[in-house]
Amino acid sequence: MVSTEPETSPSAKGTVLNFNLNPDEISSAVDTLIREGKGIQDAVAAQANPTFDNVIVPLASRENEQSAQYLVVTFLQNISTDRKVRDASTAAEERLNDFEVESNMREDVYKVVRAVFDNESEMAKVSPEDRRLVEKMELQYRRNGLALGKEDRENLGDINKQILELGVRFSRNVNEGDGKILLTREELEGLPDSYFDSRTTETEDGVEKYVVTTKYPDLVPAMQLAKREDTRRRLLYVEETRCPENIPLLQKAAKLRLQAARLLGYKTHAEFILEVNMAKTPQAVAEFESDLRKRLNALADSEIVEIEELKKADKKAAGEPFTGLYTWDFRYYSNLVKERKHNIKDEEVKQYLPMKEVTRGVLDIYQEMLSLRFVKVVDPPVWHADVEMYEVWEAAEDTFIGHFYLDLYPREGKYNHAAVWPIRPRFERPDGSHEYPVAAMVANFPKPTSSTPALLKHTDAVTFLHELGHVFHSICSVTKWGRLHGTSTEHDFVEAPSQMLENWGWEPSVLRRFAVHYQTGEPIPEDLVKRLVAAKNEGAGLFNLRQVFFGLFDMAIHNTTDDDIDIKAIYSGLREEVGRFKNGDAESWGAATFGHMMGGYDARYYGYLWSLVFSADMYAARFVKEGVRNSQTGLDYRHEILQPGGSRDAAISLEEFLGRKPNNEAFLKSIGLGSD
Repeated sequence: MVSTEPETSPSAKGTVLNFNLNPDEISSAVDTLIREGKGIQDAVAAQANPTFDNVIVPLASRENEQSAQYLVVTFLQNISTDRKVRDASTAAEERLNDFEVESNMREDVYKVVRAVFDNESEMAKVSPEDRRLVEKMELQYRRNGLALGKEDRENLGDINKQILELGVRFSRNVNEGDGKILLTREELEGLPDSYFDSRTTETEDGVEKYVVTTKYPDLVPAMQLAKREDTRRRLLYVEETRCPENIPLLQKAAKLRLQAARLLGYKTHAEFILEVNMAKTPQAVAEFESDLRKRLNALADSEIVEIEELKKADKKAAGEPFTGLYTWDFRYYSNLVKERKHNIKDEEVKQYLPMKEVTRGVLDIYQEMLSLRFVKVVDPPVWHADVEMYEVWEAAEDTFIGHFYLDLYPREGKYNHAAVWPIRPRFERPDGSHEYPVAAMVANFPKPTSSTPALLKHTDAVTFLHELGHVFHSICSVTKWGRLHGTSTEHDFVEAPSQMLENWGWEPSVLRRFAVHYQTGEPIPEDLVKRLVAAKNEGAGLFNLRQVFFGLFDMAIHNTTDDDIDIKAIYSGLREEVGRFKNGDAESWGAATFGHMMGGYDARYYGYLWSLVFSADMYAARFVKEGVRNSQTGLDYRHEILQPGGSRDAAISLEEFLGRKPNNEAFLKSIGLGSD
C-alpha cells in the first residue's frame, strides 16, 4: 500500500519560531536572555520567606519562557548557510554557557532553593511533578558545587566554563572540517553509476578525478563498495586525520572533568555522571559491557572466519600476500558477506526507497501508531529551501499539539551526522494555557542526482525512523515544566524510545506500505523483503563489538584516576583489541571526530547498548504480541513512555507500559544471542 500525501496548510498554527537572525540579532538576543535571567535570579535570592511560589516558580518559568530563544540562537551554528551566522551562534553558545555556569554557582540562589527543599510543610503541598522539579533543581546546584567552600566552588565554576568552551570549539571544528580526496573512476571500482551522477570533479596532474568527501553519503558507500583496498585505506585515512586540533581539546576536557569530579568528592568523572543514571555505578557498566563482549565474541569468531576467507581469495587472485584484516576492510567485507549469503545489495534495495515515499510512509507509521495527524506547511518560515515544516494534531479531534522540522540533506557547514534538537518544550503557564513543543531533525541523507530522485539505503530508512522517535518523544510529552519535558530522562534511557521504532523498518508488512520502485511505482518484491529481513543480524557480532569499543573507550578516558591519558593510544589500542581489525601503520586520530565525547555522551556512550535492552523488551512484549498496528498499544506507548518525559523515573514508565520489570531476553534474541 502506497502511503498517502500529507495534508497541507497555507500557514503554520501556533507561535512560530524565527530562525532568520543575523549576527547582531543573535548578540542582542543573548544580551536579553542574560539580563532577564539575572534579574529573575536577583529577585528570587532576595526572598526573605522562600516558598515554592516565590522561588521555584520564577526560576522554572524563566527556563520555560527563555528555552526556545536560547535553543534557536545556539541551533543556528549547526544549520545556517551563512558562516557569519554560524560564528555568531557559536559565540552566543559560549556566552550563554558561561552565564549558565555562573547561574548554577550562585550561592544566594541556592540558599533559597535549599530552604524550599528542606521545608517539609511546603513540599507536602506541591504536586508530584512540582516535587520532582524542586529535587532536580537542588541536586543540580549541589552537583555544581554549591555545598563546597568558596575557593573550591570558584575553581569548579572555572573548570565547568572551560569544559563547555572546549565542547563548542570541538563541535565547530567537526562541522567545518570536512575532508576530501580526489579519486579516478578506476580507483572507485565497485561503486554504482548513480554514485557519480552530479559528482564534482577536479583536475589533478592533468587527470580528471572525482571529489569524494568525508560526508556520510560519500564516505559510507565508498567504504562499503570500493573494491580496491588502497582506495578504502586512503579514504579512511582522510576521515581519521581530520581535526587534529580536537585531540588536545578532548585530552584537556577529560583532565578537567576528572578535576571537577575530585572537587565534588568522586574518584572519577564516570562515577559522578552515572550516579544520576539508571546504571548508577561504573562497575555496573563494566559488568554489562564485559558480559556482552564475551557473548558477542562468540558470534564474531565465525564472522571473522568468513571475512578472512573472502579477503584471502581476493589477495590470491591479485597475486598479493594476505597480511590480515584492517579497519578499512570492515564495512567492505561485512557488506560482501551479506550480499553473497542473502543476495542483498544496497543498490537494489535503494530503487524501492525514494525519499519522498519513505518520508510519507514513515510519517504514516507515526501518525497511525500515536493517533496523530500531520499537516505539511506550505512555504514555511525555515532556514533553508530543503527544510520541511509540519504541524502535529490529534487524529480524532481538532487539537493542535506542536511543530517539527525535517532538514534531511547535506550542505556545506551543516552538522554532518543525524540528530534531533528539541527546540522548544511544552510547558504550562500560570493562566492555564500552555506552549506548544517544537523539534527539528537534522540529517545527511543522499541528495537527488541528475538522473534519480533521492534514494535511501535501508539503513537510512531505519535511521529516519530512529531520529523521528526522538522528535515525537518531544512532541508527545506533556509536562508542566520544560526542565522535565520530552527527552529529559535518564541518559541511559533516552535512546530506548527511538531504538524501539527502528523495528518498524524490519517489519515486512510495514515495508510493503511505502517501499515502491522510484520509476514504476511497483511495491517492493516479497522475496526481496524476505532476503532483507533474513540479513538483519548478519555481522551482528562485529557490529555490536564496535559499539562496545566506543563505550569502553569512553569509560577508559572517563573512569580513570590518571590525570595524563593518551587519547590517541587508548583509542587505537582498544579499537584493535575489541573491534578485532588491525589499525594499520599510519598514525591517525579517529577520536578527533567522536563528537559524542564532547556533546553530552561523556561516560554515557554505553547507554546506546544499555537502552537497547529496554527497546527490545517494549517491542517484543507489547507490539509483537499485540500487533505493530494496534492503535491501543500505540496509545499506551504514547501515554506511558513518551508523555511523562522526565517527570518520573524511566523505570516507572517502563513498568507501567510492560506490566512488569524489564529483562534482557528480547535484547539478546534480537542480536542473535541466547539468554543463558
